[in-house]
Amino acid sequence: MRLITSILGLFLLLYNVNILAQQDKLLTHFMFDKMSVNPGATGLNDGISVTSLYRNQWDKINGAPNSAILNVEANLNRYFPGGLGISFYHDAIGFARQNNALLNYSFPIEFGNAGTLGLGIGVGIMNYGMNPDWVPPTTLNDPSLPNEFTSTNLDLNFGAYFKGTNFYAGISSTHLSETLLENSVSNSGGLMQSYQTARHYYLMGGYTLSNIAGGDIETNLLVRTDLVKMSMDVNARYIYDKKYIGGLTYRTSDAVAIMLGYVPLDYLTVGYSYDITINKLASISRGSHEIMVKYTYLLPLPRIEKSRHPRWL
Repeated sequence: MRLITSILGLFLLLYNVNILAQQDKLLTHFMFDKMSVNPGATGLNDGISVTSLYRNQWDKINGAPNSAILNVEANLNRYFPGGLGISFYHDAIGFARQNNALLNYSFPIEFGNAGTLGLGIGVGIMNYGMNPDWVPPTTLNDPSLPNEFTSTNLDLNFGAYFKGTNFYAGISSTHLSETLLENSVSNSGGLMQSYQTARHYYLMGGYTLSNIAGGDIETNLLVRTDLVKMSMDVNARYIYDKKYIGGLTYRTSDAVAIMLGYVPLDYLTVGYSYDITINKLASISRGSHEIMVKYTYLLPLPRIEKSRHPRWL
């Protein structure tokens, strides 16, 4: 299996490594990860939220993607207009590693009872590197094979997100700078290695139907494209008694997912999903597993101070 992985990697990285495929993560719990792809959604919920996700994609396939995300965001309107958030993302695919860290800010514009529009920007860094473990068929010192390298550069996101009473909609773009991460490796081949980030575009939306058989039905949609390929996630979740969650997600040309969730406390939500692979890897993949944990701390209401004249006490 290591030999197969090396051969596949060789076709991707031979001589001038310049990858231009869709690069952003795929998540079944995408409705809990709005901020990292649309900074306009930062802090539009009350209080402080901490969300962690882990995804093991295409289980039992050597070198398959593994992703970990941590988002921390806060509504700071009582101190100054806007929401702030920090997003960390780690992705491992084969011998490649990608790390993103973003500081997100969203400026809210109120539209009365209709809802709130958040205009946001994310500024941070992207780090990409690889540590190949080649298994060449003839020699262990093949100068044409890429060696270990790492590079870090600027990363920018922008998004607009509208939150209504029972719906939301957003449009955004990630990797606006389309940063080129490159490194020159000193070997006999004079190999130049690079990783070209591609600008991605996102369209998201959702609607909630309340009081349906004792619960709520929440629908979510996410469309992503890098103008080369496009994929779409369609999701429906049933939330019973605000505690028990069950749902289904369909991702075009990839998977059908079963979702389960539980809200043991008002401020804590946990979720699990299992993706049934429907693409060409279905015969060897045991599906994808994903775990989500979200904690929300509601800021206490500001104290109301009143003053009275001593004669009226």
